[in-house]
Amino acid sequence: MRWIDIEWQGKRLRVPALKHHGRLWFHWQGFTHAVDVSGGSKRVGSEKAKANPGVITAPMPGKVTRVSVKKDEPVNKGQALVVMEAMKMEYTLEADRDGKVSEVNVQPGMQVGLGEVLVRVVEA
Repeated sequence: MRWIDIEWQGKRLRVPALKHHGRLWFHWQGFTHAVDVSGGSKRVGSEKAKANPGVITAPMPGKVTRVSVKKDEPVNKGQALVVMEAMKMEYTLEADRDGKVSEVNVQPGMQVGLGEVLVRVVEA
């Protein structure tokens, strides 16, 4: 089991979740919920972001489909930086802090591995 950020009924939440047989199971407000995750999109943040602020890594192996920032560009916390596809899902990786982009290590079409550093954001 791991912690994920989800948007549920217009609210952004951090909940424990488990993916099992094409469904995402999570517990919230005393109930267990199951969501079909065989297709569609979701927004994610890197779990390593807490240990390494500003280091945006691939949450799983996949293909980069869009890079929304350039080196030396200012960014705001929550701003979309990179979009990638993995397991028939689209993942939007966001800045975990305000700052300036110091590295962009990917471009659209690139395959990336789990934990690979995609973008670094430093304090401005």
